[in-house]
Amino acid sequence: MDNQEQKHQRRPRYKGTHPKAFKDKYKELQPELYADAVAKVIQKGNTPAGMHRSICVKEILEFLQITPGQTGLDATLGYGGHTLEMLKCLDSKGHLYATDVDPIELPRTKERLERLGYGPDILTVRQTNFSNIDQITSESGPLDFILADLGVSSMQIDNPERGFSFKTEGPLDLRLNPSKGISAADRLKTISQDELRGMLLENADEPYSTEIARAIISAIKKGADIATTTQLQQIIKDALKFLAEKDRNDEVKKSCQRCFQALRIDVNNEFEALYEFLEKLPAAMAEGGRVAILTFHSGEDRLVKKSFQRFYREGIYREIAPEAIRPSAAECNSNSRARCAKLRWAIKA
Repeated sequence: MDNQEQKHQRRPRYKGTHPKAFKDKYKELQPELYADAVAKVIQKGNTPAGMHRSICVKEILEFLQITPGQTGLDATLGYGGHTLEMLKCLDSKGHLYATDVDPIELPRTKERLERLGYGPDILTVRQTNFSNIDQITSESGPLDFILADLGVSSMQIDNPERGFSFKTEGPLDLRLNPSKGISAADRLKTISQDELRGMLLENADEPYSTEIARAIISAIKKGADIATTTQLQQIIKDALKFLAEKDRNDEVKKSCQRCFQALRIDVNNEFEALYEFLEKLPAAMAEGGRVAILTFHSGEDRLVKKSFQRFYREGIYREIAPEAIRPSAAECNSNSRARCAKLRWAIKA
């Protein structure tokens, strides 16, 4: 019958306190409904699925010294954790601009911040690469404070459909914007062995770059289609079989992390974008303006350090961080993804 009541369907059973499959973590993916479940995950030192825990928040805010009425930029919006804290400092006076290239996460973050009361009167969000900072300042004018957190968001890493992690099966994509450029899988189809070896060295300091590049190219020449994250992981694992058994698992894991990082940097042109951003920074900053940049691997940190030092020698920056600032031991213990972070800052003359 048309008016017959629909049969009630029970919600799927939550599989344990921390399910492995991303799609099963519906409690973590709805933190507003399951605050207790999310708190338990954080208490264990993990990051809930679909969320991102901002790093060095205290250190960043202490340096930026944001006051109501200022104009600033969060160059890498992500989940909006840093953004929210900077908005609180503005106290509804002034304006914050925020940019991100990710078309999937950006609208979610914008909506989340709007629900908290931060609409277009105080926050302007743009889907663009932070290398286009000059386009932002053509609208905003000189910026009093700037933050760039160069880490990949946990939401991107945890979602297997994005292909950022080898921990679960997913397409080998690695693009921050899946609608632009080519995927990591397609990149591997056209790369030479020497070029791949150089990429692994330059983008990730991979010690087994020769062996891994040889194994990947050999597999492709034999007709292998490296289309998924776990397929690439298996090739790396096979390439490192020569390592001593007691060290092998740990070394394979580290090499997988470095190889995925190297490919991600390559397909997103991350070094080129960072270099362009750093070159445009001084012109974007107001007199006495402050910039803080959070990096997560040596290649990024070298670029930031050298740029800051050059502009300091030229008298464009009046002060720069003498050394990189590291997250506290307590933060690293509670959030493992903070362990490789480095914070550098500069103040314009």
